[in-house]
Amino acid sequence: MTQAIDFMSPTLGSGKQSAGEKQGKALMTAWGLLIALCLLARAGKLLILVFPAGSVAVGLFLYFRAPFLYVSFAWWMLFFGSLVRKVIDYQSGYVTPGRWGLAALLVAAISLITLFKYLPKCHREGGMPFIISFLGLTYALMMGIAYGRLSPQFIVGAIEWLAPMAFGFHIFINWRSYLDYRRHLLTTFIWGTLVMGAYGIFQYCVAPAWDKFYLDQLGVNSFGKAVPFDLRVWGTSTSPQEFAAIMLAGIILIFSGQGAIKFAAAGTGYLGFLLTMARSGWIGWLASIVMFLPSINLKLQMRLLVTILVMALVVVPLTQIEPFAEVISDRIESFTNGRDDTSLEDRTAGYQQLSSEALSEFVGLGLGGGSGSKTALGGSDTSIFPLLFQFGWFGTIPYIGGILLILVKSFSIKQLRSDAFGSAARAVALGIFAQLAFNQIFTNVFGFVLWGFLGLSLAAVNYHQFSPYRSPQKEKLISQS
Repeated sequence: MTQAIDFMSPTLGSGKQSAGEKQGKALMTAWGLLIALCLLARAGKLLILVFPAGSVAVGLFLYFRAPFLYVSFAWWMLFFGSLVRKVIDYQSGYVTPGRWGLAALLVAAISLITLFKYLPKCHREGGMPFIISFLGLTYALMMGIAYGRLSPQFIVGAIEWLAPMAFGFHIFINWRSYLDYRRHLLTTFIWGTLVMGAYGIFQYCVAPAWDKFYLDQLGVNSFGKAVPFDLRVWGTSTSPQEFAAIMLAGIILIFSGQGAIKFAAAGTGYLGFLLTMARSGWIGWLASIVMFLPSINLKLQMRLLVTILVMALVVVPLTQIEPFAEVISDRIESFTNGRDDTSLEDRTAGYQQLSSEALSEFVGLGLGGGSGSKTALGGSDTSIFPLLFQFGWFGTIPYIGGILLILVKSFSIKQLRSDAFGSAARAVALGIFAQLAFNQIFTNVFGFVLWGFLGLSLAAVNYHQFSPYRSPQKEKLISQS
């Protein structure tokens, strides 16, 4: 494994590129160009197997040769992997095998190597919360096998739970390289937010053919009609809620960035975020902001307030012009006007029907289990009931307990007040966790964002706590970021 994962060998953020990093950037660029050329040539069928297999091959090379780029590549796959798959489906004329986010899932699953290799001894590095949560997940996994559910579908479902945790753990265990990860991820999210937000606006105004095809194949009407100006933006992801989760991370993280590009990213990012009409995402953003601002020192607070004012000058005018103003204002008004709110009614009815059944589930039914009840509350509408039914109290308590321990620990050290990026990372984790009652936040896109930023927050904590891995030069970098 690379030096970045060696417990005894710190790799501090020098900013210099290794040979593996140069090769990795060249490989990522070549892979992106190959995909783009195939899609532009309408040769999507050629990518049905090549896209996921090639993405895993690139991910493996980066994992062993350029670990910082591996994490960035995994995020890029999460940003755009589903969009590439939708274009492939459209050009193929049918829904190709596997889930829309399969390529990103497989790339992130590479970090299972890190999880299984280093989890047993990570308690020496402050990783006990990961061990506790992993025990809860292992319990649910074993219960699912005991119930005889072992099948390819069960394995994919297990990876959807395991891969996000492993990805976050991979970031955490490389805490000695925190500055390098911070440098790469800040660039990744600023540019990613800019492009994803722009695509979300494009999708709302144009409704491209591949998105119409996707909506037709999905067979749901909760996203609106597949016509311009009459749909909820799901952008480069597979649902408005998932896209809002990714955008939430981007628009919070860009506060810690520098340069004019972050203001352009704020313009497209916030407008795309608002066009999702995902109220749970908006609630998560508010929780992030409320926690982010007081958690940094006065100097960073003043800089953040100036940044917010400048961003407001960019974003607010965009939300006040048509065709954006009316739909956004109507959705915001729905917070105070609950009439004709079928989403709220469905959730309320579902909670009433399932609460007593779920709260009495001590043992749990294991991964893949369910209540058997027919309600209007979908499996992705909340995390609480799927967790209680599948994990039971025996698995839920350690799984949630580990997450809470990470959050508490990340807010317990004063040194993070001088690190805008680290403070933003824990604010993102809290903003996703705040949506516990509204979305399934532990798997797929939500899970990657939650565990990715939990791992990043704990990496920042370790880096700031263990002074031997810091230096005056690094302190200057932190204060300037």
